Amino acid sequence: MTSSDRTALPSDAIAKATSRVGSCVEGELEHKGARFAVVCAKFNGGITARLLEGVLSAFSSRGVEASRVSVAWVPGAFEVPLAALRFASSGEAEAVLALGAVIRGETPHFDFVAGECASGCQRVALSTGVPIVFGVLTTDDVDQALARSGPGPDNHGYQAALTALEMCDLLAKLPASPVPVV
Repeated sequence: MTSSDRTALPSDAIAKATSRVGSCVEGELEHKGARFAVVCAKFNGGITARLLEGVLSAFSSRGVEASRVSVAWVPGAFEVPLAALRFASSGEAEAVLALGAVIRGETPHFDFVAGECASGCQRVALSTGVPIVFGVLTTDDVDQALARSGPGPDNHGYQAALTALEMCDLLAKLPASPVPVV
């Protein structure tokens, strides 16, 4: 997932880095029986339902069984981090996907909700060691949100599911952290 083709990782970048260092680790899009939790905001639910459809489509395309996925619905994006913390702390999910849609309006409400949701998800990931994949859209208008939640692999929910798969595989390959970073 990239914001521009001009900023995409060159196809040979990882191989070049690997040839210049002692070790280089990369996650693959594999699940190996991992369990996933999805926290989905009901506010702007027409958008978040489309993001969830993208998540489920990506998981299905990668062979993740439906029984390995749990979904919790929260009132809005501001409540996403708390539910993500519950899933991450439970030991029942190897990754949590945070889904929401915060659309800019005429007040600073957007800045507070989007920023606190992102910050909260980051804190949960760092304090638990469980990836919290940020699939919360932060757009200027409804049309942008609809464009980012349409069917297919460009759906940000679809991309979030692939990120979750890759992070689970990567973390399984990295040395374990004895104490989560706070």
